[in-house]
Amino acid sequence: MTVTLINPSGLPEIDVYRQVSIATGSKLVFIAGQVAWDADGVTVGEGDLTTQVEQCYLNIATALAEVGGSFDDVAKLTAYVVDWTPDKMPLLLEGIARAAGKLGNTPAPPATLLGVAALDVPDHLVEIEASAVID
Repeated sequence: MTVTLINPSGLPEIDVYRQVSIATGSKLVFIAGQVAWDADGVTVGEGDLTTQVEQCYLNIATALAEVGGSFDDVAKLTAYVVDWTPDKMPLLLEGIARAAGKLGNTPAPPATLLGVAALDVPDHLVEIEASAVID
């Protein structure tokens, strides 16, 4: 495995991500921010943050599979959420859980969550980008 995820002692243990990733592979993969588009460019889950988060994760998985990777190779995620407030966390977590159920894993690499005013398309509520390392 090219990426090892850890929670160092002295830092809080967070259920949905790890504090540190150690990458030892040789191929760096940077996946552009994924939004809730299906393969035809149609927005999935208009107005539904949970469904859009799920679709973003599924799109990242599709991109990773194309280059011979999976979520096991992801070293870092960054999520941009429109009009973020802490009360939206359960919706975000449910979207991640639904994607994990479909993908058969629990993506938990280090992550950064940023609240933004808007994204490129008004229907998009979230955009998630990934960095991965593959042997």
